[in-house]
Amino acid sequence: MTEQIPSQPPSRIELERCYRLPERDALQALAEFRLDPEQAFAADARARALAQALRARRSHGSGVDALMQEFDLASREGQALMALAESLLRVPDAATRDALLADKLQSANWGTHLYRSPSLFVNAAALGLSLACRIARAAKPDVGGMSHLLARLSEPLNRQAVAQGVQFLGSQFVAGENIAEALGLAAERRARYGWLYSFDMLGEAAVCADDALRYYAAYSHAVRSLGFQPKGDPVHGRHGISVKLSALHARFHWSQSARVHAELYPRLLELARLSAACGIGLTIDAEEADRLDLSLDLFDRLLAEPDLAGWSGLGFVVQAYQKRALALVDYLTDSARAARRCIAIRLVKGAYWDAEIKRAQVAGAVDYPVYTRKVHTDLSYLACAQKLLAARDVLHPQFATHNAHSVAAVLALAGDARGYEFQCLHGMGELLFRCLHELDAPSPMLRVYGPVGRHADLLAYLVRRLLENGANASFVHRVLDSRVDLDKLLADPYAAAAASGWTPNPRLPLPRDLYPQRLNSLGIDLSAANERAAMSEYIVRACDTLREVRPILAVPLQQAVAPRAMLSPGDWNCAVGAVYEIGHKDVTPAVCAAQRSAWPQTAAHERAAVLHRAADLIEDNGRELAALIVLEAGRTIPNALNEVREAADFCRYYAQQLKSGVALGLPLGPVVCISPWNFPLAIFTGQIAAALAAGNPVLAKPAEQTPFVAARAVGLLHAAGVARDALQLLPGDGMVGAALVREPEVRGVLFTGSCEVAAEINATLAGRLPEVVLVAETGGQNAMIVDSTALPEQVVADVVASAFDSAGQRCSSLRLLCLQSDVADRIIDLLIGTLDEMSVGNPKAYATDIGPVIDASARERLRTYVEARRRAGRMLWRKDLGQTDLYGEFVAPVLLLVDHPGELTQEVFGPVLHVMRYRTAELDMLLDAINGLGYGLTFGIQSRMDTLAERAAARVRAGNVYVNRNMIGAVVGVQPFGGEGLSGTGPKAGGPLLLARLTRNAPPPRLGRPVLALPEAFRALIAWGEATAPGSAWLARARRYAEHSLWPTRLELDGPEGESNRLGFASRGTVLLIAAEPDEYLAALAAALATGNRVLVDRAAPLPLAQLPDVVQREIGLAADALAGRFDAVLCAAEPERAAQLRSELAGRQGPIIAVLERGAHDWPLERLVVERSVSVNIAAAGGNATLMAQVE
Repeated sequence: MTEQIPSQPPSRIELERCYRLPERDALQALAEFRLDPEQAFAADARARALAQALRARRSHGSGVDALMQEFDLASREGQALMALAESLLRVPDAATRDALLADKLQSANWGTHLYRSPSLFVNAAALGLSLACRIARAAKPDVGGMSHLLARLSEPLNRQAVAQGVQFLGSQFVAGENIAEALGLAAERRARYGWLYSFDMLGEAAVCADDALRYYAAYSHAVRSLGFQPKGDPVHGRHGISVKLSALHARFHWSQSARVHAELYPRLLELARLSAACGIGLTIDAEEADRLDLSLDLFDRLLAEPDLAGWSGLGFVVQAYQKRALALVDYLTDSARAARRCIAIRLVKGAYWDAEIKRAQVAGAVDYPVYTRKVHTDLSYLACAQKLLAARDVLHPQFATHNAHSVAAVLALAGDARGYEFQCLHGMGELLFRCLHELDAPSPMLRVYGPVGRHADLLAYLVRRLLENGANASFVHRVLDSRVDLDKLLADPYAAAAASGWTPNPRLPLPRDLYPQRLNSLGIDLSAANERAAMSEYIVRACDTLREVRPILAVPLQQAVAPRAMLSPGDWNCAVGAVYEIGHKDVTPAVCAAQRSAWPQTAAHERAAVLHRAADLIEDNGRELAALIVLEAGRTIPNALNEVREAADFCRYYAQQLKSGVALGLPLGPVVCISPWNFPLAIFTGQIAAALAAGNPVLAKPAEQTPFVAARAVGLLHAAGVARDALQLLPGDGMVGAALVREPEVRGVLFTGSCEVAAEINATLAGRLPEVVLVAETGGQNAMIVDSTALPEQVVADVVASAFDSAGQRCSSLRLLCLQSDVADRIIDLLIGTLDEMSVGNPKAYATDIGPVIDASARERLRTYVEARRRAGRMLWRKDLGQTDLYGEFVAPVLLLVDHPGELTQEVFGPVLHVMRYRTAELDMLLDAINGLGYGLTFGIQSRMDTLAERAAARVRAGNVYVNRNMIGAVVGVQPFGGEGLSGTGPKAGGPLLLARLTRNAPPPRLGRPVLALPEAFRALIAWGEATAPGSAWLARARRYAEHSLWPTRLELDGPEGESNRLGFASRGTVLLIAAEPDEYLAALAAALATGNRVLVDRAAPLPLAQLPDVVQREIGLAADALAGRFDAVLCAAEPERAAQLRSELAGRQGPIIAVLERGAHDWPLERLVVERSVSVNIAAAGGNATLMAQVE
């Protein structure tokens, strides 16, 4: 079942070697390239003449160039324009268009741009946008009077005017809405200037089969239309076509190579044959770096087709920003010579730079596939140009650039105008080449890249063009800015690279150095064939190995237990091995051994060193661990590798906290870690690493379904230096976990699993003295809200990942998709089309998207639930598994209809997604209904409106909120993970509060920076105390609370480019106060108010209610029997026995686990009166990362 990776020829091996080459090494090859003095002089003179001509011609321009000069993308105004350009035209409903306009226009200060530009067009645009902003402000519901009425009447005109403005922007970059219109433009331009065109169909990658067929039909029609050009001209003397391979197949990805060759290649071959018959050129466009190998495979097949042998129109695109660009030119040149064919090579700088940077950082790659300095890309471009010009006997070079120095350097290198051409983008570069023609006649032919399509398909392409025009570092932007010195603008790339010491961009750390204080975990790039081959060997080895797992204890075993055989859930033919579970007689001796451990006396820096070694060992053995996860837990290979990374991240994160001197108390003592099967390595290791970092010996009880990877992890931790009595492995079923929790010497429990088991553990621990720490992370009914501003294709990609990755077996998985009714049908159709393309199968295969569920009982629960919903008529779609021989625990992915969140009465842990529609006016009610489910783990928002996203994030009660991205894969220290309510107790895993919680008497944490004033009621209470009892003890304590409250603070967390990640704190809700003395009540009241909470007290409480300020009284609820009321936490200023009794009583309640807090060595633990809220925003969702583009050097 494991895939066989074909061997690679030497030339492809060289390409692979250069893929992520260190930038300094890649630059060594470029350092050999330099224009000779005569060429450099000629290039500089011509470049200056071109730049001066451009400035003269465009100084009073009236198009996009002038607009971007005024509203550059580093400004709020430029970003608002880009966001409107990306989203406004696709919004179908007037109400949301108005809301989007208000959101974007009011975020900027348009008045500062009035009458500043020499362009009448730009000044008119600034005035129009300023007026539109004023109309949007006056139309808000809280504005009254005549101005509000006039604004409401003006909204339709406002809406139409801005929409027409966006359409105008788009029209600058599109050759025509259809191929006939585009050919008409091309004919006019050819007659006037002699230009040729290469046409492409607007749109991004296909997401479903219908998309791919539509693109194929459009390309075919375009080729046939181009065939009607006058005969007689050679292929490169005629208009041609450019093809995006990702548009021709919904799964154009290395993992789907077999399908791509079987399904996409016949379409591509037919287009090539048709192009050859019509006598035109067909160029395969460049896409993301991880698609290059597969693109080359298809190109090589075309090159070998006998019936295309006489056609010289086949072309390929080389991106100069890739470190393997030179090697790729060599490969293509050798391929052309071997095939005895002439091929066209379009050389571009590259259009996905920001995306490649982010992708490498997220993946923990060894290095970037692209250069990090613009001058390095420019130098690479000229080095590739030299190679291309030297091979004009078999290549037809096509130099696509808008940079005057690049044009001038190519001309200097070529020495003549024969055998090559220049290219530019429609709407961006034509003026440069008109200036060139006026300065240098005859000049090489110009071919214009002309997108064709409807405005509805334009948006993503338009944003890329705006980024290129508006980014501060781009030549197109800077050449028009008279403040930019021409010497700097036109500097020779070789000299500029040498001046910077041939070093990478210091603003962009390597992916592994992403975090300032710790290493990012190392990823394995499966897009590289050699990495896939290596991983496949480990999969085979894992399947061929029979293994045993036994308890790993610090004392001799006393009870023999018969082994239990285990099969892989993804393949019943594959035996995982035999597990010898621990007997009940061995539980107490193991706990006693942990109690005697010397680990609590180990210094913090030594514990940190051990965890660092553990992280290194986990990475060193990453493929073996991943293979075990695939085999034992049924996770796909990419999932398994990501889990290895997460385990290493946990170790390094907690080690870094120790090294940075995080304030901890004394170790608790023996801690039980009970982990789930769905993350058998990451959560298992994360729990252990946190407990060990805090100085506690650990008794680890893995899930009964996944003991093998747990045993291997324990072995690695021991090898890293953890003593055997500090970490023991106790494999077994739930009864073993229950026995461990009952042990009186246990001082803490870390649990991840179901709400029901968490409640049972809480009931067992509740009455114990001293209090046993319980940190529980349970499930969620996780929802995503999608409004009509969101990009449907992006929504579908994020929904598929969120709901069906890991077969929906993540506690963070999406369970409820809420679609604005105006776009629901479109998104549902796309979602079904995308899911139809997904592969359900054996996780050992790279082509598998969705693997099995964990075991037979899970499979039957899911099938029973789905069947009940089907009988109720709520089945929207179910994946047809066909006749596939799936010999394992497989469940078909399903979409189910619901009308209200309340229909989700149980957590459905598998590939099942509920879908509902909502109207915009119902949003707040919908959010309240989601809150009403009682869970609070993850929540997603898909919207281009920042105000709506902020409103929803503030209203919903969820520990992890994700905006315009998927809802899974929280990264340690970047998106600290954990929920509230029925979803867990806190603190978050991979967050700043967990280690202190696993110690006794830890001092108050100092985190983040205040972004809010302390709550009004708290400030009023302090003022009242200072006026009535300035020397009181409770007031002195309350003043300290002002310093220690986390409620007003926020942490901006380090993460990859294109994301914003922050950790904030919200009040728990209502806090019950129990005390005997008035001063204790007042201090408890101050603690609750300082953290933003309301309070509940008994009517008989000795609290001077009537004397308190009104604003304080409004935050206090009274009850005859307060303990019978609803509250979220308790502050208990009573004897420990009373607190234990309260815990026991509350443990018998249905609902969330309620913390009963006592005063400690540092007064009330204020950090437990707040909940942590992680918010992760994809700031590049609108088409690109303007901030990163502005940093290019």
